[in-house]
Amino acid sequence: MNKTFISEIILTGFGNIQNFRLLFISMCLLIYLVTIIGNLIIILLVSLNYRLRSPMFFFLGHLSFSDLLVTSNVVPVMVSITLTNGGSLVLTGCIAQFFFFGAFATTECLLLTAMSYDRYLAICRPLHYSTIMHDRLCIYLVGGCWFLGFGLTTIPIFLIQTLWFCGPRVIDHFFCDFGPLLELSCSDVSIVKYEVLSLSGIVTTIPFVFIVVTYGYIFVTIMKITSVTGRKKTFSTCSSHLAVVCTYYGALFVIYVLPRGGNSTTINKVLSLMYTVFTPLFNPIIYGLRNHEIKMAVLDYLCPEAIWRKLKHFT
Repeated sequence: MNKTFISEIILTGFGNIQNFRLLFISMCLLIYLVTIIGNLIIILLVSLNYRLRSPMFFFLGHLSFSDLLVTSNVVPVMVSITLTNGGSLVLTGCIAQFFFFGAFATTECLLLTAMSYDRYLAICRPLHYSTIMHDRLCIYLVGGCWFLGFGLTTIPIFLIQTLWFCGPRVIDHFFCDFGPLLELSCSDVSIVKYEVLSLSGIVTTIPFVFIVVTYGYIFVTIMKITSVTGRKKTFSTCSSHLAVVCTYYGALFVIYVLPRGGNSTTINKVLSLMYTVFTPLFNPIIYGLRNHEIKMAVLDYLCPEAIWRKLKHFT
């Protein structure tokens, strides 16, 4: 039975930046706008450009969509409560925000794992790549990532719904994360916390170990290539994905693994800001700067000759 005594949650946001509030909001909105545009460009390029008709870019399109959803779930609420020096959400809305945040983050973690498997097959088993990584398997892998992302996040939501919330109703954060949400409960949260943290550890650790193992095989295969040019060319096909993995798991490690000092609340806000705002911005930048196919796809639409050929083709 759900014994809920409080129905509204107050988020304090960044209450200690009074003198820099407008600058902070402007910066967040600018980053949010660039993030949305960058990820939308990746999604459109993957959907429309013939150069990007491969499993790697199919996964990248879904990764960009996941990034777009993660930041859109957090930034508008954060900007709103910062602008008004604190804001309120109904309890069910707060739980819903945590659910979608957890679902999108878990999906992104699994998508990065699927992308590492794709790079492993492309580099370590190139002769069998096209027969193994066919369109149907790509759809199954992406569908499985989204299904598991939402399905696994349902477990902590079910456990949270069994808790008794009686206050305080103030969360010293800019979004409804798991830890601050549990602080509002008057029930014994030790079992819920243990089960959710164990599940989160499994969801992040197993994909991370899988990625490390696949890249171990990839590096061994690359080092066996005698030509220096061949090694560089082969490594360039997975360097963008590796950079995104390092950014993503680096942020997770800093937020949830490294010990905190006495000023843990402020540090947690800053680190969460990095994960929810800056990481989704980095992914399209990394792929845009490091991936040759993405650059060529952009040039296809920016180059006047390419545009003329496309218009001529349709007429």
